[in-house]
Amino acid sequence: MALPSDPSALVAAALDGDRRALARLVSIVEDGRPDAGPMLAAAYPAAGGAYRVGITGAPGAGKSTLTDGLIGALRAAGDAVAVLAVDPTSPFSGGAVLGDRVRMQDHVSDDGVYIRSMASRGHLGGLSAAAPKALALLDAAGFPWLLIETVGVGQDEVEITEAADTTIVVVTPGWGDGIQAAKAGILEIGDVFVVNKADRPGLRDTVSDLKTMLQLGGERPWKPPIVETVAAEGAGIEDVREAIATHRRHLEETGGLADGRRRRRIGELEGALAAEYRRRAGIAVAAASGGGLVEAVARGEADPWSAALRMLDAGGPPAR
Repeated sequence: MALPSDPSALVAAALDGDRRALARLVSIVEDGRPDAGPMLAAAYPAAGGAYRVGITGAPGAGKSTLTDGLIGALRAAGDAVAVLAVDPTSPFSGGAVLGDRVRMQDHVSDDGVYIRSMASRGHLGGLSAAAPKALALLDAAGFPWLLIETVGVGQDEVEITEAADTTIVVVTPGWGDGIQAAKAGILEIGDVFVVNKADRPGLRDTVSDLKTMLQLGGERPWKPPIVETVAAEGAGIEDVREAIATHRRHLEETGGLADGRRRRRIGELEGALAAEYRRRAGIAVAAASGGGLVEAVARGEADPWSAALRMLDAGGPPAR
């Protein structure tokens, strides 16, 4: 059956469980089409019920295999789950390199699982610019669990902590010494640490490094657990699920869950404003190109910061 062409009907179908309609919605949002805004506005009031788990770490740590195992554990408990896997961008198509989806093929035919790959498209932070919008749609579609797998990240790419309720940082034996542990920014965001491929040499040193790093971090309301897994064999997956559940109870009991979600929504508003002002700024500069102020900046005769303030004082960037 053909999908409805009317935007409101497409949103209604997606929220009613039509996976094809949901896929179309996410594509519209990812592509930034003009009708994306009204569709997001219509779907957003239904969001807010999903628990979001972020899974991040360096390339090769086994994030996709761990995600696959968590899907199985959540499905065994009877819960539906949606996955947003942010992949590297294909240099040929500009779309996602679908490595993560390939590794989750066992769940593709399961109606209780929805897996979506999304290209990072050069966006730093481990996610993509469209990820918050796509997550809002998946949340509105009624999935109780959202798993968010980042593209392989480095020390400073910690955007996932703003999108997730619980953030899992995946490392492997031999990942680095204690000094690197203390300096690695990505390790400061973990609510649960998973040492994957725990059957490899160096496990005890890695666990010791993580414990040292946590001790150097001082007292905090939540002490992140360290869980050992061999995700490729399914070993330790249930321990990870229990660690997530324990952290969720902690957030619910302390009010941290509501506070974190409030901060997330405000952060998304700030990001949306910044993106819109950036778009309008491009229009304003293009419209004024050839004019005195823009040319003065181009010739190095005026600094861009003072020029920007003068343009804003003159009326600001146009809406179109």
